[in-house]
Amino acid sequence: MLIGKTNQEWLRLRSARDHMYRMGMMSLLASDAGVDAGRCMRMALVHDVAEAIVGDITPYCNVSDAEKHKLEADAIQQMKAMLGEHTHAAQEVDVLWHEYEAQSSPEAALVKDFDKLEMILQAHEYEQGQGLGLQQFFDSTAGKFKTDTG
Repeated sequence: MLIGKTNQEWLRLRSARDHMYRMGMMSLLASDAGVDAGRCMRMALVHDVAEAIVGDITPYCNVSDAEKHKLEADAIQQMKAMLGEHTHAAQEVDVLWHEYEAQSSPEAALVKDFDKLEMILQAHEYEQGQGLGLQQFFDSTAGKFKTDTG
């Protein structure tokens, strides 16, 4: 329910919504990168879906990478159960999320780059629009892009 949300909570909801939409739109460019654009779009929609259950676990949460992965993998299993364990939708969410997490395909590498790119675009907009200093977001992506398109 959205009634009674604070301004910060509304900003987070808008930010997550914008992030997912932009990643989907970036994935439209993927066909020019020699990958399956449709798969990239579906992966972009699924890549952060576990956050709906566990929340956004950032490096500032003091949660190890292994624990974060376990919490999110458990959340994916909960989502599969909600979707119907053996439905096509449940299976696709599971496969796409694990592929993204493992970075086991060219599509996963490109979507990961889009994730980083969208984050720094959002940081740039916040810096420009709200006068915030968010250099740490730019620094966190330096040298980490793996594809030419990303």
